[in-house]
Amino acid sequence: MDPVIIVGAGPVGLTLALALARQEVPSVVLDEGPGKDEPRPARTVVLREDTAALMQRLTGLPVDEAGARWTGWRSLRRKQVMREITFDDDTEPAPLHIAQHVLTGALRESLAGERLVEIVTDSRVDTIEQEPSGVTAHTRGPKGTWWRGGYLVGCDGVRSTVRKLQDIRFPGRTAVERHAVAALRAELPFDGQALLHRMPPWRTSGPSGGEVTGRPLPDGVWRLDWLLPPGKDLVTPELLLARIRETLAGWTDGSTPPYDLLDTGVHTVHHRLARRWRAGRVFLAGDAAHLLGALGTQGLDEGLRDADNLAWKLALAWHHGPHEALLDSYQAERRGAVAARLRAADQVLPLLRGAGGLRAYVPGSARGADALLTDGHLGRGALGAPGAYADSPLTPRHLEGEVPVDTEFGAPVADVRVTAEDGTFVQLRDRLGRGALLVVLVAPGASVWDRKHWVTAGVMPRLAAAVAALPQQAELLVAESYPGAAAHTVLLVRPDGHLVTAFGGVRPADLYAAAEATLGGPAKTGAGAEAGAGAR
Repeated sequence: MDPVIIVGAGPVGLTLALALARQEVPSVVLDEGPGKDEPRPARTVVLREDTAALMQRLTGLPVDEAGARWTGWRSLRRKQVMREITFDDDTEPAPLHIAQHVLTGALRESLAGERLVEIVTDSRVDTIEQEPSGVTAHTRGPKGTWWRGGYLVGCDGVRSTVRKLQDIRFPGRTAVERHAVAALRAELPFDGQALLHRMPPWRTSGPSGGEVTGRPLPDGVWRLDWLLPPGKDLVTPELLLARIRETLAGWTDGSTPPYDLLDTGVHTVHHRLARRWRAGRVFLAGDAAHLLGALGTQGLDEGLRDADNLAWKLALAWHHGPHEALLDSYQAERRGAVAARLRAADQVLPLLRGAGGLRAYVPGSARGADALLTDGHLGRGALGAPGAYADSPLTPRHLEGEVPVDTEFGAPVADVRVTAEDGTFVQLRDRLGRGALLVVLVAPGASVWDRKHWVTAGVMPRLAAAVAALPQQAELLVAESYPGAAAHTVLLVRPDGHLVTAFGGVRPADLYAAAEATLGGPAKTGAGAEAGAGAR
């Protein structure tokens, strides 16, 4: 079959190419630019636990060294500390803050020796033609030619040519927030903490009295963002320098400490959502499909989840033929998750940014406003948490053996230590992205036994036989424990790390039905599923 054509060589497009290659799917990446990324210290991204793990798994980049894990979070209002959080790997993992060019560079380096990926620079798509058996794209420029693919994914950003050629509308709101941004090296008294300072005492202009965010990076570098008043007033160098000096002075002893200014910019946040994310064999991902970013939310974080969600579905279709319901689920799941975050932000924005803020509506609600902003910045709640696919068309229905665990069905799985089939100990997230379903047996005490003993003991033979009979390749893993799971609980996990369901004990019929539903097929129950499981 022809390769997947990926239009756009930003982080989302490169991530998709690498994720497909890990599942033995070839791709061609059409890069409009020269194949290099200009270092911009002020252009950074915040990755949550799942997307940071995705980057490390795909690239091998030691993300904790390449970026900064915040030691904590501090929220201030005027001179009062409203909230202080210390991050802990077990209860509240720290977000990862990393320069975007570092992330893109790691992806490019990983792709440089990848035999299944061809990156073609200076290639701008100007025509896309579809037919039942594939899709063809024409590029203009020095290397202009026709490219043939099985599928095409537009990862070409906010002004997406792919989206326009498919006549897909991109409605939403323009300039919901504007921020002046600076990256600088300075010694600040926060010891690796990120902070949000609302209505700082040295600044009272603007509808909300001003707001500045400080987020640490490696090597003593900080990214500072100042919320700008509504409008299109020009941010002059003099104005930005004044804000830097007054902010640094306000955070230290009253005088501006020495600093080294590395980069500046103005970041404008738009909220837009494409009407469709699939048009036949053409898909949209990343900024081509959605724009968000107000109130601390992160658009690239969601773009990487787009790539992770789509990769295993395209891989299955590429290897085994069309799975239309599975491919359709990409739009249902990812568009639904992003739409929910956009709705939450759009509902909260008028309250937080309007005259008087939340206090104009609810007396004494300063702490409520702080909680909402903290959720956005830390990836929690409706504003910031990764989307769960509980209402996905792939969700199995009416399985009698299901039992609840602490992870909601459809949500990202907890990253527990597991024993792989070869007897080695690994993290659960390390087994993701290979195109296989994961079946995890919770068996306290199993890790102290040699594999040759427990693989033939207890429920293992029956479970291994059930896993071998599934309609898709699956890997059997064993965990000492899982949050909220009793002994002998069996978890079914998708290749992108979302929990499908959990069963109390080994139930081959239910496991088969759940796996079949996860692949877009009908969820059989009872005797029909038992017969299917036995026939394979």
